[in-house]
Amino acid sequence: MADTLLKLDGVATAYGQSQALWDIDLEVPAGSAVALIGRNGVGKTTLLKTIIGAQRLSGGRMTFQGRDVSALGPHQRARAGIGYVPQGRHIFPHLTVRENLETGLSALAGRAGGAGAMSKSAIGAGIPDHIFDLFPKLAQIINRKGGVLSGGEQQQLAIGRALAGQPRLLLLDEPTEGIQPSVVQQIEDALRRIRAELGVTVLIVEQYLDFAWSFADSYRVMQRGRIIRAGSTREETAAEVAHLVNI
Repeated sequence: MADTLLKLDGVATAYGQSQALWDIDLEVPAGSAVALIGRNGVGKTTLLKTIIGAQRLSGGRMTFQGRDVSALGPHQRARAGIGYVPQGRHIFPHLTVRENLETGLSALAGRAGGAGAMSKSAIGAGIPDHIFDLFPKLAQIINRKGGVLSGGEQQQLAIGRALAGQPRLLLLDEPTEGIQPSVVQQIEDALRRIRAELGVTVLIVEQYLDFAWSFADSYRVMQRGRIIRAGSTREETAAEVAHLVNI
């Protein structure tokens, strides 16, 4: 059995006085792909934001690579090896593709040589070549401003930016949303290579169940801020859990 890369024990969080997550237990094995599914508004994005540290824990514990990271800030978790591609992509519209990708290199600061140290060799090497191998289109539009890109190009850029930080765990929030089918297939192919060739573990929030089932090893269903069901995408079909997701 693969080692557990990410583990949440009884995690809870709240927005002010409003509880958003209750008693979340989640294990993500190293090298796996886990799909987080559920209707809109059940807490999937909140859970990802809690994992990256943008939303503070109000209860429970989170460990990453066996280290308790519950109290770490977002930049510290990024430097620990957690990458994030938000819903809506959120690339920098006034920066070029190259400049957007270079912002992802900041996650390498302190990755080697102890706390606060700068991994100069990694950052000085610039944008990793494998990003352009995964997404050849980015090399073609390297000097184009992010704001003029299509949705599919922006999604590839957002994933590339996260990969520039050399994450061990990649979180993706609705990566196929608003993307044309041909680009969805390109993104799926790239994610498979990211797992197989780069050894990156993936936790993906996805409404499109066919995509989730074609890519992920296992799934977790969220409802009202809790994980209510877990299973294998190899042993169960998407149709068997669709009633828990479809409105």
